[in-house]
Amino acid sequence: MEATASMQTDDTNLGQIILISVIATIGGFLFGFDSGVINGTIDGLRAEFGDGEWVISFSVASMLIGCAVGAMIAGRTADIFGRRGVLMVAAVFFFVSAWGSGVSTGAIEFILYRILGGLAVGAASVLAPAYISEITPASIRGRLSSIQQVAIIVGLTAAFMSNYVLAGTAGSSTSEFWLGFEAWRWMFWIEMVPAAIFLFALFAIPQSPRFLVIKDRDEQAMSVLQRLFGRAAGERKLTEIKASIATDHKPRLADLFDNGKVRPIVWVGIGLAVFQQLVGINIVFYYGAVLWQSVGFTEDNALLINVIMGVVSIGAVMVALAVIDKIGRKPLLIIGSIGMAITLGTMMICFFNATTNEAGDLVLPGFWGPLALFSGVTYAAMFNLSWGPVMWVMLGEMFPNQIRGSGLGVAGFFQWFANFGVTLTFPILLVTISLGGAYAIYFLGAVVSIFFVAKAVSETKGVELEDMKGFE
Repeated sequence: MEATASMQTDDTNLGQIILISVIATIGGFLFGFDSGVINGTIDGLRAEFGDGEWVISFSVASMLIGCAVGAMIAGRTADIFGRRGVLMVAAVFFFVSAWGSGVSTGAIEFILYRILGGLAVGAASVLAPAYISEITPASIRGRLSSIQQVAIIVGLTAAFMSNYVLAGTAGSSTSEFWLGFEAWRWMFWIEMVPAAIFLFALFAIPQSPRFLVIKDRDEQAMSVLQRLFGRAAGERKLTEIKASIATDHKPRLADLFDNGKVRPIVWVGIGLAVFQQLVGINIVFYYGAVLWQSVGFTEDNALLINVIMGVVSIGAVMVALAVIDKIGRKPLLIIGSIGMAITLGTMMICFFNATTNEAGDLVLPGFWGPLALFSGVTYAAMFNLSWGPVMWVMLGEMFPNQIRGSGLGVAGFFQWFANFGVTLTFPILLVTISLGGAYAIYFLGAVVSIFFVAKAVSETKGVELEDMKGFE
């Protein structure tokens, strides 16, 4: 694929494009917050529900069922009702899920509310990068699409900090905080504030011009394009969008197949989505506090480690944002895979050297503890320098127009299904093959991802969306 001339001109309303992108990525913030908040509430859930570890594990992972379904249906639904409309529904789901998770008194009730939140996370995870890619010039598309990952990590860090402050103020996550309710419930309720902000802010952004063209609303599409790029560039872009759509029919699920076989680009999208999870990143997000407590850190210290990881991750994403449109997507993926393989391999060795104290708890003796902590923080940084932002950027831009919504939905479904599998199996791996054994599997995932990227992934830097041919 050859890059065509960038749509960015002197008339480009860059400030408005950035503002619209930031509003869209509030969904990413909620995605991150909703994913990270569970980290500090596990002791509270265990105390409230009084169920076995399997039920607690499923309660933690249950959101991911909704994420998989939400991602799967969001792309196609957005082709029918628009990116903005579906994001508005997601904002409402975020709000209701946050409230319901905090008031739950039983596992089944809690799981239902978490699945509802998962539907919102799944939709936001695929639609925000798609929407951003459709309203930005190719020359800065990678940087603006990467804001999604910045928002996710900021959301995660905000959840970690909120959990840390609430637990510290109350004395623990299970202690009463305010109005007679335990701190862990307030950890969920705080999310209602950004969810409400997201809903109202969405009214200020336009529909995707590509969606408007697909719906034969050319005048509205022209208005949006001229508002973003100026009169001449807007007219030119409208012509390009109409031409790309005219060469084929309007989007449909059957376009994912070619002569009865799944198109190669769809397999590449699925591969990117699955490998992002097989490196075990969400074990850090969902079980970070449990993980560090399991090797000797106190609850207070474990929650603080999460905050440190979040801050370092934000810095790493900012570096990715600065270089993604300069060095490209594929080099960042390979660099990240190599870095994660090294750090995961180091953590694996550290955890294999853990001992057990008289109480039966794992302990990292001597230098193994600091080395595991350093490797864990570095691992999070390497992920957020590469696979964290780049996978979502590529999924938002690599598919041809006719299959962008459907392709995103399928890839998003597999991403969240893999996330569910990794999250649900971690507690089982912990007691069957040990913490070191679990990290050996994630280490292997990182190693294999190097070869997958090198062989299967093509560069999309600087290519206009209308010129995406699906690597074919």
